[in-house]
Amino acid sequence: MRDSTNFGKWALVRWSSKWWPGAIPLAALWALAAWTSTAPLETELAGRSTAGLKSVLLDKSQIAVSGRDVTLVADAFSEEGRHSAIAAIEAVPGVRLVNDETRLVPAASPFVWSAERDVVRVTLTGSSPMPATKAKLLQAAHADLGGVEVVDQTNLARGAPAGFDEAALLLLAQVPKLKDGKVTITDTKVGLSGMARELGGRETIAAALKNLPAGFSVAANDIKAPPYIFQAYKDPVALTLTLTGNVPDSNAHAAIVAAASRKFFAEKVVDNLKISLGAPYGFINAAVPALGALSRLSTGTLVFTDREVKLSGDALYDGAIGQLRANLTRELPQSFQLKADVTVKPAAAPVDATVCQQLFSELLGKGTIRFEPKRSSLDPDSADLLDHLVETALRCPTAHIDVAGRADADGDNATKQALPEKRAQAVVDYLVKAGLPASRFTAVGYGSNQPVAANDNDEGKARNRRIEFIVKEQQP
Repeated sequence: MRDSTNFGKWALVRWSSKWWPGAIPLAALWALAAWTSTAPLETELAGRSTAGLKSVLLDKSQIAVSGRDVTLVADAFSEEGRHSAIAAIEAVPGVRLVNDETRLVPAASPFVWSAERDVVRVTLTGSSPMPATKAKLLQAAHADLGGVEVVDQTNLARGAPAGFDEAALLLLAQVPKLKDGKVTITDTKVGLSGMARELGGRETIAAALKNLPAGFSVAANDIKAPPYIFQAYKDPVALTLTLTGNVPDSNAHAAIVAAASRKFFAEKVVDNLKISLGAPYGFINAAVPALGALSRLSTGTLVFTDREVKLSGDALYDGAIGQLRANLTRELPQSFQLKADVTVKPAAAPVDATVCQQLFSELLGKGTIRFEPKRSSLDPDSADLLDHLVETALRCPTAHIDVAGRADADGDNATKQALPEKRAQAVVDYLVKAGLPASRFTAVGYGSNQPVAANDNDEGKARNRRIEFIVKEQQP
């Protein structure tokens, strides 16, 4: 009996040692069968679930399938969106259970969005309400700014006011008009700061802001205009007066060019001005007298930067510097500030009476000394020519000069004699005020004799109303 029992135990051990190695492949085959049967099912369920979510707005969505159980991880933009997403997957055939791991996109309060421009790029920051809005604003920024680098640092958030997309697109359209600056939406309030790229840009932006969607308002518009620049350069070699920079409108443009043509007797006016908004108040009332001061310089530059007026160059004689400063300070509007850096042109070598006469004749051949109509008062527009006459007289220290006034044929003999002499005396007074000895000059009136043109038309009469310089050697 014991032997049979021992034999049974031996047989069982022998049998089990043969069975165990065979169980391992069997288990592997079972696992392979289970995997091959569930993997296609999970892949199919994942695809169906993804398709079911196409009509639901989510962010950062991920789907994981285990057997017939589906886990959804996503950011939703509302509770309704969360419920719609779960319901869409539950409706997928073959899904047994949906594990809901969705959450709401964080709400931003206040809801802030901004676009900031610096030297090299535009950066979008703050919040966007939807992925589509985020993409639309980025695309608009690239389109509006051309090749400028655009960096999008916005995050998705709930809480955007109605009309946000329209307001943000309108503000983005203003960014190209900025040299640098920032546009911001804070809930329904709009703020702007920075420097406009061009003159008139500030006004253009302000006009565009009137088209903000309903409910939005401008809390702050601190866009500054670039400096309003106007320049004039007198070149004695090329005999040109070059005008560059800005003028506020066509009337101011015409007035400045006309004033320059009157005040600069020998220079050709080169007009490179352009019309731009943003001129400081009183611009034209400052520009005209400033051009008059520039005309009295041998060479010089006039620069307006907003309300700052810089005049630099060389006066023709010592006494002119003080006159220039005093006259321009008096004539400029009070809001304008004068900075004058004027020196004296080096004195030219003296000449004899014959050369002196030639120089006077050349000057008076290029321009005419003007007077107030039917009066002996000098027209301020003649200051350029008068200063050149002073400079020439300083080069003739040994000459006596008759300043002769002549008239046209109009009027009685007494008038034709008296007014030219008074005008000649006004010229002598100008020369003496400049520092020349009064003893060197005599004012005489010659009436209408010795006309240089016909007296039967206005042009001829204007030529006959003239001042002449007659140079004589001064008696010892």
